[in-house]
Amino acid sequence: MDLIARVSGTLVNMGSVLLGTGLGLALGGQLSAQLQRVLMQVLGLVVLYIGAGMAQSLSDLPTRLLPGVLIALIGLAAGGLLGEALRLEEGLDGLGNWLKRRLRGSGQFSEGFITASLLFCVGPLTLIGALQNGLDGASQTLVLKSVLDGISSVALSGVYGIGVGFSALVILVLEGGISLAAAGFARGLPHPHHNLIVLAITGCGGLMVVAIGINLLLAGLEMTKKLRVTSLLPALILVPLLAELLRR
Repeated sequence: MDLIARVSGTLVNMGSVLLGTGLGLALGGQLSAQLQRVLMQVLGLVVLYIGAGMAQSLSDLPTRLLPGVLIALIGLAAGGLLGEALRLEEGLDGLGNWLKRRLRGSGQFSEGFITASLLFCVGPLTLIGALQNGLDGASQTLVLKSVLDGISSVALSGVYGIGVGFSALVILVLEGGISLAAAGFARGLPHPHHNLIVLAITGCGGLMVVAIGINLLLAGLEMTKKLRVTSLLPALILVPLLAELLRR
């Protein structure tokens, strides 16, 4: 059961991609751009909330000289300088474009498989979520990623077809492998939930998740130029009803 808990986020992620692919094939790519933008805004808000909660782990770091938030500030600044010097963002984009160019001639199936695999498996949310799931069993980051990937797979499968669904195999190998490796490390810790390394990774990763949430909000704002809060008003009725249903 412990092993299943450590890869639970990966299993949910795979299921969301398969479900989204099936829905996309059934809809034939008819999900409107306006609806996609609203969903991106909603997901951005929820990702911000989850990231902020993860970042609170920084306040629990057992350090005396500096508070955890200042340690994260120093580490993120230094890491950002190093990442820019190594041109990690450009390198990752270049790798994805190179792979798509190499396999473009292999047909729509391969194009969909490669495009979806790169989108779903290359990025900080994959690494942060898989590490968190493996270290302490918490799967909320990968569950959020699953929602994002599920919505994306609806749109992608409408264009590329069933090849998008086979990216679930890449998710299984990559995310599951990272989670299992992290779980092996966590088993050697007496109290993984309170370990300095686990808290530091969770807290620093939370700040990165906040940045991802901001990116999602900006993507959702690209068309409408504002948060469509009025469209979300029915949630004030649906959320308490859903909460009451789940409580029972």
